[in-house]
Amino acid sequence: MNILSQLFFAIALGISGFLFYKKAKSIRRNIMLGKDINRKNQPNERFNLMLKVALGQSKMMVRIIPGLLHLAVYLGFLLINLEVIEIVLDGLLGTHRISAPLLGGLYDMLIAIFEVFMALVTVACIIFLIRRQGPVLRLKMDELRGFPQIDASVILFTEIILMTALLFMNASDQILQTRGVEHYIQAGIFPVSSLLVPLLNGLSNETLIVIERTAWWFHILGIFAFLNYLPYSKHFHIILAFPNVYFSKLEPKGQLDNNESITKEVKLMMDPEAAFSTPVEENAQPQKFGAKDVFDLNWVQLLNAYTCTECGRCTASCPANITGKKLSPRKIMMSTRDRLEHVGQILDKNNGQWVDDGKTLLRDYITEEELWACTTCNACTEACPVNIDPVSIIVDLRRYLIMEESKAAESINVMFNNIQNNGAPWAFSPSDRANWTQNLEITVSQ
Repeated sequence: MNILSQLFFAIALGISGFLFYKKAKSIRRNIMLGKDINRKNQPNERFNLMLKVALGQSKMMVRIIPGLLHLAVYLGFLLINLEVIEIVLDGLLGTHRISAPLLGGLYDMLIAIFEVFMALVTVACIIFLIRRQGPVLRLKMDELRGFPQIDASVILFTEIILMTALLFMNASDQILQTRGVEHYIQAGIFPVSSLLVPLLNGLSNETLIVIERTAWWFHILGIFAFLNYLPYSKHFHIILAFPNVYFSKLEPKGQLDNNESITKEVKLMMDPEAAFSTPVEENAQPQKFGAKDVFDLNWVQLLNAYTCTECGRCTASCPANITGKKLSPRKIMMSTRDRLEHVGQILDKNNGQWVDDGKTLLRDYITEEELWACTTCNACTEACPVNIDPVSIIVDLRRYLIMEESKAAESINVMFNNIQNNGAPWAFSPSDRANWTQNLEITVSQ
């Protein structure tokens, strides 16, 4: 590799790294628009959970066949990226298989393992493409129309092409090694790309070098392009899944977070004398109850939105969705991310200053009908492979409707009235509650 190639490679690497950093920084800013929440407790338990769920893919294995296919792609991504590190070093230094002399026989074994996973990744991606055209209903819902559907196919096609390029690179490299061509050192065992050798064996050394170099450049430039496509794609979960699981909720899924200001007010009602001893904050702004827009959510909820893989396991598990209601937990997360991205665009256009666009997450992106369809059963949270919590967003939006706008579904208003009038959710007078015990040998305490 001549000096011009090295220079071009360094420039391509620098531009790719800068663009990725710029977009990643923008996403981090968007996430940190959320309110603060303490998720730094129990670090050991959080780290173990991250190893189990994010690294170990434990929740993917609920559906064993898709889980194994995803595991193959995931492990292939991790392992093959080790070879990408070598390619980057070769590109910068003008070397070829720089790790081979250092690793010796271990290098041969690693290349063989990489090739096996290249084949597994290719097969898995082909199956996933076919599966997306099949009868899996959660992959054909309305919220996936347009870019989300195209995005999934683009990623799968890209992975297939990149793996194919690597295999052809190794096949031509293998022939050049056996012919003793300068620069192509004896290194590697090629169990999969050897199957491609008969297709290339009759070609001249010059042609093989062109194929090997073209595949090499195509693969690495494809990696650079893929890296910068990730932040715009659902596949950014490759990176965000780890912090998302680490900062996920450790308490029981059905345990709702209390609003501190409400808790404080209730305590003061229970102990009126404490109100006189409680210091009053000067210029304190009244706290908004619940959430109307993304600014009112916490940063973990916004991280959840960016981490969503759009796999639809949450929606497939949702009893409200199964019974035909409008609610789709996946759509809740996608809408939150869409709103957050739009907010980020406004901030970018105005040098970081927020200019009200007249829209909010509530109603403009997520409807009241969707919110009231939720039973808060947490089936979606349980099903999510990376511990995303759609219910927490739904609950916060409903809190705003009830506590700020005094709006609720009719059935809930009936319950509220019953609690106010009867001290219970049911439409029975307290004096009639024990009527069911009549003619039974039951003693009712007064």
